[in-house]
Amino acid sequence: MIQDIKPHQLDNQYHPEREPEPDDYVLSYQSQKILCNTAGEELRLPRVKDLSEKEDLIYLFAIDGQAFFLMPETAGAVMVENPYASDSSESGNSLVSGHVKEDEPVVLYGDMAECPDTSDAGYSYQNVWRNRRGIKAEQELMFAVATGKHLSHWYRTNRFCGCCGHATEHDKKERALICPSCGNKVYPRLVPAVIIAVTNGDTILVTKYGDRDLPFYALVAGFVEIGETLEECVEREVMEEVGLHVKNIRYYKSQPWGIVDDVLMGFWCEVDGDPTIHLDHQELKEGIWAKRGEVPLQPDHFSLTGEMMRVFNEGRES
Repeated sequence: MIQDIKPHQLDNQYHPEREPEPDDYVLSYQSQKILCNTAGEELRLPRVKDLSEKEDLIYLFAIDGQAFFLMPETAGAVMVENPYASDSSESGNSLVSGHVKEDEPVVLYGDMAECPDTSDAGYSYQNVWRNRRGIKAEQELMFAVATGKHLSHWYRTNRFCGCCGHATEHDKKERALICPSCGNKVYPRLVPAVIIAVTNGDTILVTKYGDRDLPFYALVAGFVEIGETLEECVEREVMEEVGLHVKNIRYYKSQPWGIVDDVLMGFWCEVDGDPTIHLDHQELKEGIWAKRGEVPLQPDHFSLTGEMMRVFNEGRES
C-alpha cells in the first residue's frame, strides 16, 4: 500500500522552527492537482531552490531526513475592494473570508490560477491520481504527495475559527491551529471509513462508483456515522449499497488515505442468505461477483482496496 515505504521512514513530528533549505521539496496543490513535472512520465516535485518566493512555506514532515514544505493555496491571496460595497457583480468564484464592514477591503481566496514562479517551465498543476496510471514515481514520493494533500486541505479549510470567525494562527508547539480570540484549537482531521470485502464462497463482490469516472473496480466502502461501531458500519453500508446481509465480520488492516482526509479500515465478511445484488444506483453503477483468480485488479499497489482484492484473488485472505 502507499504507506509501505520501508526502509524509508516518515517523521511526521511538527518542527515549525525548521527553515527551508534549497534541496527541500515543495508541495503545492490546486484542489486535486499537485505542482509537478512529469516529463518522460516520471514524477518530479519542485525544490525550494526552484522558487523565487519562499516566505509562506509551511513545514510538513520529513522522509529520511528530507524535508517537505507546503506552499499553501492562500499564498496567492490579494486585497481587493469590497464587492458588497456597491452594485458590482464582478466577485467571480472566489470566497469572501471573515466578517467585514461594507467599506473595508476584503481578502479573496481561490485556487491559484497560475503556477508559482519557478526556474523550470516544465512544472504545472496535474492530477497525478487521475486513473492512477502512466506516472512513474518512487513510492515514498507518492506517499508524501498524498499526506501533504491531507495537511494542505486542513490548513486551507481552517484559516478561520469555526466558533467566532477570527483568523487562526499556527501553534508553536504542536500541529494545531489556534484562535487568538476565543482560544479554540483545531487539530488535523481524520475521517474514519471502512473498506468491505464481501465474499460468497470463491467469489468476491466488486463494484464501480456511480459518481466517478474511474475505469477500475473497487470494494463496497463508506464513512462511519456518529454513534456507530465499525462492524455496524460494515453491515449498514453493505445493505445500503448492494442490499445484502453479511456475517462473520473480521478486521483486516488499516491505511491512511490522505488524498481525501480518510483513515481506512478494511474488513472481510461473508454473505448471509440470498446473494442477489440490489444496487443503490446513486452510489454505484456496477456490482458483480468475481471469481477467485479472475478478479479485475486495480492498476497499482497503492490502496487498501486493491490489496484486499489481490489477496482474495491469490487465496491468501485467511
